[in-house]
Amino acid sequence: MKKIKFAIEMGGAYTCIYVKGEGLALKEPTLIAAEPSEEGYKIIAVGNEAKKLVGKTKDNVEIFTPIVSGEHSNFEYSAILLKAFLQKVGYKPFEDNAIFIVPCGISVREKENILKVCEAVELGYVALVPSVLCSCVGEGRNIDNSKVNMVVDIGGTATELAVINMSSIIKGATLGIGGKSIDASIVNFLAYTQGLVIGLPTAETLKNEVGSLYLNDTLNMEITGVDAQTKTPRNVVVLSNDLRNAIEPFFSEIVRAIDTTINTLPPEIVADIINNKILVVGGCAKMQGFEDYCNKHLAYPIEIGEDVDNATILGAGKLLSDSQLLDGILKKL
Repeated sequence: MKKIKFAIEMGGAYTCIYVKGEGLALKEPTLIAAEPSEEGYKIIAVGNEAKKLVGKTKDNVEIFTPIVSGEHSNFEYSAILLKAFLQKVGYKPFEDNAIFIVPCGISVREKENILKVCEAVELGYVALVPSVLCSCVGEGRNIDNSKVNMVVDIGGTATELAVINMSSIIKGATLGIGGKSIDASIVNFLAYTQGLVIGLPTAETLKNEVGSLYLNDTLNMEITGVDAQTKTPRNVVVLSNDLRNAIEPFFSEIVRAIDTTINTLPPEIVADIINNKILVVGGCAKMQGFEDYCNKHLAYPIEIGEDVDNATILGAGKLLSDSQLLDGILKKL
């Protein structure tokens, strides 16, 4: 087994890099800011610096993520971004090896794209490891035995569901919805119901601060947007109970996918899932009322992870120090 120094998670919302022996060394938004130039597009900022520019730049500056619905839609930009991040954590080109975290339902074409990204940034040996396995390890679940675990990871641009047994995935699915989908829905909801134009950063703040799945929640928040008709600034108090109309359909779809997945499984596997509870990680697992919502609409018990934001990258970090478990995972992929 080769010595592996880095674990890399490039999600639609954040990119994380774990360094063996050091811990989580980098966590920055998976964002690029670029503007047209005579040679094509000129990169003006990445990561944290790019996020600071959202909604505050010239019209010709594009701020985007190269990862859409869990896939590297433009691997050239993914490579630019990853190289900038790796340089921050002091990697050595062609020498350092890495675990690269991937979706459980990854296609052959997407594997090729990721390997192209790794080749472009001059990494050495790269092992592709499914994110859901890392999430289980990160939350202290034993994946290397006959007991079945089910994990749901609600990420930035995709949601993954997987049933795991003996360090391998026996059933998995990826939904093209995540936290960014909810942000966009909030933008559209306020434009339709209030005639108010807001940016995605404001929508994200609303989601995090007053987003709730509780019925008749009293949370509220005052925001400033632009009136769609007069084009002038306008303050609006957004009620959590109203915002629920923009949020709930996404969680309804996730719960429906969990139910559909479990209903296709043999009784023995379902019994293990009930006993172990469904592990839920990812930023949107922190949504107010999510556990209560699942208890009402899902016939199976869930368990919210202790560190839902970082479970996946921390699990990959644990694999860096457990070569036996990592080797067992890689042999079954």
